[in-house]
Amino acid sequence: MSASTTPSSGPMRRRVRWAICITLLVCSILGLTAFAQIRRPQKTEVWGYKLVATYPHDPAAFTQGLVFTGGHLYEGTGKKGESSLRQVDLTTGKVEKFVPLNEHYFGEGITVLGNRVYQLTWQNRIGVVFDLETFNVEKTFQYTGEGWGLTTDGTNLLMSDGSANIRFLDPKTFQVVKRITAKTPQGKVDKLNELEFVKGEIWANVWYEDKIVRISPENGEVLGWIDLSNLYPRGQRRTDEDVLNGIAYDAENDRLFVTGKNWPQLFEIKTVTRPRVGGMRD
Repeated sequence: MSASTTPSSGPMRRRVRWAICITLLVCSILGLTAFAQIRRPQKTEVWGYKLVATYPHDPAAFTQGLVFTGGHLYEGTGKKGESSLRQVDLTTGKVEKFVPLNEHYFGEGITVLGNRVYQLTWQNRIGVVFDLETFNVEKTFQYTGEGWGLTTDGTNLLMSDGSANIRFLDPKTFQVVKRITAKTPQGKVDKLNELEFVKGEIWANVWYEDKIVRISPENGEVLGWIDLSNLYPRGQRRTDEDVLNGIAYDAENDRLFVTGKNWPQLFEIKTVTRPRVGGMRD
């Protein structure tokens, strides 16, 4: 009887093998499809803004750095022979305290950590440390490459150099302790300029862009953008150099201020945390 059953057992085994192969193939296709869905780059969120208030700003100030702390607005300005560190009255725009930089320096970003103000220079590769109260120079420090934006996370100095990279510097030794690169799934975000540390994120102006990019300090991942394209329309600016550059966050009162190079106004805004085209004014 075994001889009569043998011929049918072969086709049966082949059908089982084919069924298994087809099942495995289908599972593989479904798995790859699911993986592709997971890996598909998500659209980066773009926030808008709500205008809260407008304040006067010195139109001759080539703004490179902006900080609000202790109830005071501090500003660093650029251009050789015109670079300075200032304390400015927010409501009137009046310069309350002023110190010029060396005429050979092109001033760049500033930040305040403790009782000191730190200011970069563009291509001199020299940073200057001032006493916050007197604006007296305490010391200088050196770094490689160019200096653009500067902020602090409360422990380190965070510095941009015009690329997609941000360096974390020890404020005592000025040695690099960490580096991150601002990036999206599509690639790097270059020309990072003025920096501000806001609620655990690094916010950065991008040179010639009317947008602020939000960056993770952990790994450089771009968390989103803030569109400020109609805050001060390009058609009202005197030159192409009058770009958005200047972010100051008042952590005590949760206020955000922005301005630009040679802008006649400084704006207090609130971000609108949902996708929008441009901004929203009251």
